[in-house]
Amino acid sequence: MEEPRLVQEATTNDINGQLNEEERDPESNSMRQPLLKRNRTLSSSPFALVGAKVSHIESLDYEINENDLFKHDWRRRSRVQVLQYVFLKWSLAFLVGLLTGVTATLINLAIENIAGYKLRAVVDYIDNRRYLMGFAYFAGANFVLTLIAALLCVCFAPTAAGPGIPEIKAYLNGVDTPNMFGATTLFVKVRHTPNFITAGNSGCERLFGNSLSTFQGRGKIIGSIAAVSASLDLGKEGPLVHIGACFASLLGQGGPDNYRLKWRWLRYFNNDRDRRDLITSGSSSGVCAAFRSPVGGVLFALEEVATWWRSALLWRTFFSTAVVVVILRAFIEYCKSGNCGLFGRGGLIMFDVSGVSVTYHPVDIIPIALIGIIGGLLGSLYNHVLHKVLRLYNLINEKGKLHKLLLALSVSLFTSIGMYGLPFLAKCKPCDPSIQRSCPGTGGTGNFKQFNCPNGYYNDLATLLLTTNDDAVRNIFSINTPGEFQVSSLIIYFVLYCILGLVTFGIAVPSGLFLPIILMGSAYGRLLAIAMGSYTKIDPGLYAVLGAASLMAGSMRMTVSLCVIFLELTNNLLLLPITMLVLLISKSVGDCFNLSIYEIILELKGLPFLDANPDPWMRNITVGELADVKPPVVTLRGIEKVGRIVEVLKNTTHNGFPVVDEGVVPPVGLPIGATELHGIVLRTHLLLVLKKKLFLHERRRTEEWEVREKFSWIDLAERWGKIEDVAVTKSEMEMYVDLHPLTNTTPYTVVESMSVAKAMVLFRQVGLRHMLIVPKYQAAGVSPVVGILTRQDLRAHNILSVFPHLVKSKSGKKH
Repeated sequence: MEEPRLVQEATTNDINGQLNEEERDPESNSMRQPLLKRNRTLSSSPFALVGAKVSHIESLDYEINENDLFKHDWRRRSRVQVLQYVFLKWSLAFLVGLLTGVTATLINLAIENIAGYKLRAVVDYIDNRRYLMGFAYFAGANFVLTLIAALLCVCFAPTAAGPGIPEIKAYLNGVDTPNMFGATTLFVKVRHTPNFITAGNSGCERLFGNSLSTFQGRGKIIGSIAAVSASLDLGKEGPLVHIGACFASLLGQGGPDNYRLKWRWLRYFNNDRDRRDLITSGSSSGVCAAFRSPVGGVLFALEEVATWWRSALLWRTFFSTAVVVVILRAFIEYCKSGNCGLFGRGGLIMFDVSGVSVTYHPVDIIPIALIGIIGGLLGSLYNHVLHKVLRLYNLINEKGKLHKLLLALSVSLFTSIGMYGLPFLAKCKPCDPSIQRSCPGTGGTGNFKQFNCPNGYYNDLATLLLTTNDDAVRNIFSINTPGEFQVSSLIIYFVLYCILGLVTFGIAVPSGLFLPIILMGSAYGRLLAIAMGSYTKIDPGLYAVLGAASLMAGSMRMTVSLCVIFLELTNNLLLLPITMLVLLISKSVGDCFNLSIYEIILELKGLPFLDANPDPWMRNITVGELADVKPPVVTLRGIEKVGRIVEVLKNTTHNGFPVVDEGVVPPVGLPIGATELHGIVLRTHLLLVLKKKLFLHERRRTEEWEVREKFSWIDLAERWGKIEDVAVTKSEMEMYVDLHPLTNTTPYTVVESMSVAKAMVLFRQVGLRHMLIVPKYQAAGVSPVVGILTRQDLRAHNILSVFPHLVKSKSGKKH
């Protein structure tokens, strides 16, 4: 009996060399066979930054694969099985909300206690006039906490760095972001580290020895706790969104890759479509946990991250956020009595400003509109400068792990110097006896910090800087305190946080953008309130809220979700009309200059995100023209030779191949011998056929029972590795495979005369990975398929690189 050998050995004589896998486009059709020489070829890079790590990316299969096995399984499902499937969806939505709520509470508890007790110790040194010791303690604690967060992201879990929201947005758009939602990124310790994580970690190995091979790191959870507790200018909101998405992904696939549960009922969710819905619920749960805003979380997922939406998903997402807010409320009520240290203050409403009446006058329209305009201008300027900073950081990070660590630690030291040293520049203010609060305050939290001032006075800049981020927002949002902050202190605070916001985002720690932007925006909102003086009746604290909302809309370009989040944050419904006006003005002004911050990050990372609105010039080119500048499409016959399948899999990296039948009986009017497009077969299903060895000795159709004996719908949902791992003997290469049972007979097709703009809208809205192009006219000798469009083919940058004349129409008049 002949020994099986690897496919690479069995096809040596059929291949004239092999492409370097790192240089191949995962969606390319190119075969290692003579091709027509072309001056222009539509191509793209298969690499992108995922978190802080360069990864090989592909697209996701959101389309339902309607092959014979799927249809047979769908017909066999009883009503009880359908109800079980629906019940399981709601159960997983409940678990996503439960785990996200509990984890968010523990993160908040840890941050409030670590940062709170750190600040209390610093205040004790200051009260005793030991300023240098206070700075040493403050800077040293921040340095150690930043080191912990950076080490986790640099050496153990690179995808835990950053906010994670751009990658979630790309995933829900159809881009596979490797290891972005794994247990390592979330919080895990396993016995083996995959090669793609340890590759290039020599610097970390020198620091930790063999522990890097023994343990994977703690990712987003511990990193977020350490980074926020280190007084860095970042928030926990982005990491919480990422954490919710990680929980959703892990629940949908039955756990981490090394310890996955193989329960049959979990395999219902072993597909990209259901995992997409779960991750959508997880991201909305994360926003709800960050802001205690259930409705805002749902709207955030709808407006910002989700590409595909339906009513059933809306209900389950709302259910998940409801579970989160119930968990948060239960913990907060329990912690109010002091059982959780410093955590639990503020209740369910984080920044309550409901204790002041809101009255409008015609003159208030001017400052409100001005806040919106300033927010749009500053937001677009912030995005522009941050874009430049992130490009610079990329150059630094390319130099290695040590440079990433040094960059993070340098930012930590700079932050400590600014936060501790600048309050010495502020003038001491006397306490107002009419204010009922304790002045000067005691401890590390609350308003009116004494800092270096004598008794009866307080330092307003120290009140804003030497505190946790949440307390800083509460202080600057505080109502009925019109004279609490000096103009000079607010200006220093605003400038400092602008600088810190730019230099902090992009270092190798888990970070969120929401809270830094809120702090910046609230400062200039309060400044405008002081400038208005007696001309307005609106409380300065409410101006701070409007300033924060305007800057967020100017940078992130969100409106509806931000409006609801701020209403749930502040508990003042009377702010609704002016908040809506400010958000609309800010977004409109910001859109005139550049993209939103998350879209800029998507571009920097190279993630092939498809925007909802195609460029107008895309109507000037057809999909047939795109097919002309691509290599010839690789097709398979309905009954194909094993050797041909092996050759195709070995020499291409495409995920799908059109299946054509030759010599079929044609419709009336077509010539005899015409070919017919039967459908498209996926790469993973071809690998499954080779592994299961469903081979035939003669060219014939298989019976239905033969296929069901070898395969099940569960097998079709699995991913079956690489062709290099498949063993096929030389004699088996001469056998045949019937591809009809595994072929998706209802693929999405477009006629070659369709515009690229129209095809892109269809591709994005349906969530496709492949779109087949069919000829406008059928005739003898004409192939039934002209080509295949993939995500990379529809990206504006790739099209313009091949059709440079379209740049003129791009820069011309919009139509």
